[in-house]
Amino acid sequence: MLIKKWDKLPEFMKNDAVRPYYEHLRKKNFSLFIKRVFDFLVSTIMLLILSPVFIILAIAIKIDSKGPVFYRQVRVTQYGKKFKIFKFRTMVQNADAIGAHVTAKADARITKVGKFIRKCRLDEVSQLIDVWRGKMTFVGTRPEVPEFVDKYTPEMMATLLLPAGVTSKASIFYKDEDEILAKCEGETSEVYLNEILPEKMKYNLQAIKEFSLFSELKTMFQTVGAVLKKGEEPDENIDEEIKDDISCEVTEEVVDELIDKGE
Repeated sequence: MLIKKWDKLPEFMKNDAVRPYYEHLRKKNFSLFIKRVFDFLVSTIMLLILSPVFIILAIAIKIDSKGPVFYRQVRVTQYGKKFKIFKFRTMVQNADAIGAHVTAKADARITKVGKFIRKCRLDEVSQLIDVWRGKMTFVGTRPEVPEFVDKYTPEMMATLLLPAGVTSKASIFYKDEDEILAKCEGETSEVYLNEILPEKMKYNLQAIKEFSLFSELKTMFQTVGAVLKKGEEPDENIDEEIKDDISCEVTEEVVDELIDKGE
């Protein structure tokens, strides 16, 4: 996970907007080494402990609908490298071919078992495999599909200095983004790309500026709290930013409701 030398970075990442983030992370190489050791050890332990859950979910998914247990979509991680992410399948087979890359809450492609898995946030648990493999890390920018990464601004490219993450501050504040998308008018991919992604990136870039092992552990505990709906309430200023920046056809009452639920 150590940061490469500047001249070894992919050409598309070598720009003036990325440079400050790069210089900051280069000073954190020891912390990044510890971060990778932590990822490997904890993911190994969690995979062993949760193996019965994996088996139960696999059986339920196979009984419920045709298709594989895992959804292996191509995503982008550190330095723009592509990989196939592990997610428990919650939608019908070949869902990508019949709908958008992002999913709204009432999406007709979601299976019966998939609704339960998504409600309990269990579809992401299989990404422990990606963390163990070194393709992802516990805390970091969520991996996007190549089509979305192609639309990144020069500054957003800085998020590719580190492996993609299972969770992040942005994930906590937008943990119910499928509900926001369900309330928006228009094509969900466009709404996500133009409205939600830029706001999530603000949190992701800020996290790089403030990177430390302590902040990463804090984010992990906040994620557990958010999933259990017992997390800390977001800062009031952050709440207002979320409401001000989402300009799609969502009422203020809807956004307030989502924030009260833990965003």
